[in-house]
Amino acid sequence: MNIDRIPLTWALVCPLDDIVPNTGVCALVNGAQVAVFHLADETPSVFAIDNFDPGSQASVLSRGLIGSLGERIVVASPIFKHHYDLRTGECLEIPANSVNAFAARVEDGQVWVAV
Repeated sequence: MNIDRIPLTWALVCPLDDIVPNTGVCALVNGAQVAVFHLADETPSVFAIDNFDPGSQASVLSRGLIGSLGERIVVASPIFKHHYDLRTGECLEIPANSVNAFAARVEDGQVWVAV
């Protein structure tokens, strides 16, 4: 099966203005916690990954610090400071701890996440 052909279902998260630029928030999307980040100087300007940090076993990634490592845009977990790529969900220090990444977009000022 070619997953590129599976239609996405988009869930409304919140108005973009509700997310302070260069921070993240946690949203409940179809019963799952998703960390949604608004990066003011990036295109696209929103990213979404699982909120659960496998390293600390806590739902905290939305509270991490956003930055970059080389060309990668990352969030550092607030517990053990592991870096998660916001585009792919890959954990740079321990790839086995990688998380899901979700398509995200802004449309008419609203943030949407694909589930």
